[in-house]
Amino acid sequence: MNRPRIDTLLEKVDSKYALVVLAAKRARQINNYYRSREEGAIDEIPPPLLDTRSRNLLTIALEEIAADKLTYRYRA
Repeated sequence: MNRPRIDTLLEKVDSKYALVVLAAKRARQINNYYRSREEGAIDEIPPPLLDTRSRNLLTIALEEIAADKLTYRYRA
């Protein structure tokens, strides 16, 4: 994976750990969205937030992070 670049992604989050957790959770959400669409269910799972040529769910999640489409906060 070379796009988006890791240095660009790390500017958007606090740490490498936060990047991994955020990207993994979002990739799972995108996977659930596509799976529920195939089954005909209408859920409240948000679709991918940008148009991309990539079919890799993790790449889509990372592109969303790089495009500032996702926000996160730490639980107290």
